[in-house]
Amino acid sequence: MFNYVLSSKKHKQSYFIQKPIIIIFFSIFLSAIGLLIVPDIFSDSEKSLFPPPIDPQRVKDQEDMTWTDYRPIPGKNWNDPTLKPERGFRLAVVAVDFPDQPFVITKEKASDPFGNPQIDPIPREKVPQFYADFFTKPLDINHGLNIHSYWMEISRGKFGLTQVDAFGPYRMPRPYWWYGLNEFGQNKYTPDGSEARGRLESDCDELWIKDVGQDIRKNYDAVLRIYAGYDETGVWMEFGIMKFKSKDDIPPEWGNPNPKMPRWVPTRYVEWTSWLAGSQQWGLSSMRQGENSGTIAHEIGHFAFRLPDLNNNPYVQPYRRAAAGPWDLMDRGCFNGPGGPHRRWVVPPVAGAACPPGLMIRNRMACGFIREGELLTLSREELARTGLAVAEVTARSVDPLPGTYIGIIVRLDGSDPGDRTPADDPATNPLSPGIPNYNFYSMEVVQRLGFDSFCPDEGVLIAKNKDNLRGNNGGPNAFNSYIWVIDANPGDINMVDYISPSGEKVMRTIADYRQLNDALFHAGLNSGSKFEYVDEPNRLHFYVVDVNKNKDGILSYTLALRSLDGSGPQKRGLQLKAAATSLKVRQGLIPVTFILKNTGKAATIEPLLNKPHLLRHFQYDLYRLSAKVEGRGWQVKLPNALVAVPFGQEKEITVYVLPDKGCSKQASLFLSAASESQPDIKAESRVILKF
Repeated sequence: MFNYVLSSKKHKQSYFIQKPIIIIFFSIFLSAIGLLIVPDIFSDSEKSLFPPPIDPQRVKDQEDMTWTDYRPIPGKNWNDPTLKPERGFRLAVVAVDFPDQPFVITKEKASDPFGNPQIDPIPREKVPQFYADFFTKPLDINHGLNIHSYWMEISRGKFGLTQVDAFGPYRMPRPYWWYGLNEFGQNKYTPDGSEARGRLESDCDELWIKDVGQDIRKNYDAVLRIYAGYDETGVWMEFGIMKFKSKDDIPPEWGNPNPKMPRWVPTRYVEWTSWLAGSQQWGLSSMRQGENSGTIAHEIGHFAFRLPDLNNNPYVQPYRRAAAGPWDLMDRGCFNGPGGPHRRWVVPPVAGAACPPGLMIRNRMACGFIREGELLTLSREELARTGLAVAEVTARSVDPLPGTYIGIIVRLDGSDPGDRTPADDPATNPLSPGIPNYNFYSMEVVQRLGFDSFCPDEGVLIAKNKDNLRGNNGGPNAFNSYIWVIDANPGDINMVDYISPSGEKVMRTIADYRQLNDALFHAGLNSGSKFEYVDEPNRLHFYVVDVNKNKDGILSYTLALRSLDGSGPQKRGLQLKAAATSLKVRQGLIPVTFILKNTGKAATIEPLLNKPHLLRHFQYDLYRLSAKVEGRGWQVKLPNALVAVPFGQEKEITVYVLPDKGCSKQASLFLSAASESQPDIKAESRVILKF
């Protein structure tokens, strides 16, 4: 017995059979003369199965990820020291501890109240170099991932760290809480009754300058001040409301050292956390980072490129949906990594936030990372005159494959430029993008490769974007949202955030960034997601037409865009016929082939007269397919409802039919096709199926 693969030519979708090879050859011969007999070569289990969807949605939650989810980019090592960035970045790493807080990394393994460190102790004098290396060099302990390789990968070698110098350790003159209780109304929760006003930077830099003998801060593009202890952002929840039933249940060891003071403190997003967690420092627009910080690549986005934050407040009502969520470094995608956001307390930071995602197209444009010709730029006004555009887009983790792009943008231009979406009230609609002042759409492809390995899905990412990177989205709890991801599945993801200390399930709010885990669009039918998006006010229709994977496993998608206000000057037409009008079959899964030909004709397209390099994208029509079968006990499945065909060319369409036991002895299979550009251009073909 042999193992064979029968594949749909278009979709590369395969299923396996085990039968003598002569049956396959005999079937091919009969198909060629127009009479295909499909032998009963399927097992009972196979008879009940259609081929799987061509592009199934496979959302993996951050909480369920481990380091086995990391997949390196084929054939590329951005850690290679021989690769020199076009623009270098100089970083000083200055490490400080406190009279009452030694470096966590110097303690015995798992000995501190937070359960850290996760490794054997590092001597104090080696801490500055340890963290400088951890964050900037490929090591076993950081799984080879670091902020230098992040920026080299995302920029394709345009930007990286070229100088990293370590300084310290230095002992700060005041207790750690003097610097940590300086925000969110915490100032008066000090053990000695004083009012905390400290900012770490001034005392840290004074010690550094005294040690070096001069002020060398100007010699660096940024200073990373690593301090002993924790970023409050990574512990306030896990060692506050997730650990204790109420602020009155906090035990002394987690409370203020002064027993007369409350054991809790207020914090940024909620009423309280334990004093020990809340007395740690929050970043607050500085590159001061605790030993659990995994968001330094995010901070460099601020310092090197002036990229603003995108993140919302997911804990305060009225809730406001996240902007980009897990898909961009400048939103809470910077929390991507094994275990997700509730594992950001780990020291050293090798769990949540250890592997941030790439930058979306808008941010890559802002950073100058997109090379000429890599991005297909369209316009809303021109699409009404050019007709449908079709293009291939490669996963953003890699350079675009030949003939493809890193993405597509469509400008919201015209006589009435800008976003025409009617304004709504964010106070009553938590999914509102706020003020409708977006300027263009983007389409890009995410594949779980490289630093995108810890994204929750792979597929097509559609977003609205602003030209201005700054300016809030209006309404209550407004935040900066110059990118707004279009959520293919906008309903509540209905997942547990955590189990409370009393055993209750606390659900993720509608504003939780992980609500966008299932935001990607997918090709084909029955994927679990959507393959198209219509923006009626802006008169645009977006399509995910097909999915492809090359020999190296790199994803690319066929994407299409058209205006709702015009189909262009091209002549539209189609011809649809079955490969055989009558098939004699036996029990089992039956692939039936149809041939669709684009009989339309190209025309002179006035807006493209000075853009001949773009003409190839407008030499297509897009057809919407539907299939049905008439006959008792017959099932039918069409893998894809869309097919894009160039003028004068044809493509095979495979439809799968499955007769149940006891079905009628004859059935009629119908495939219908209609032009998306001109829906009255349509055709239908019929195949008679007989036992």
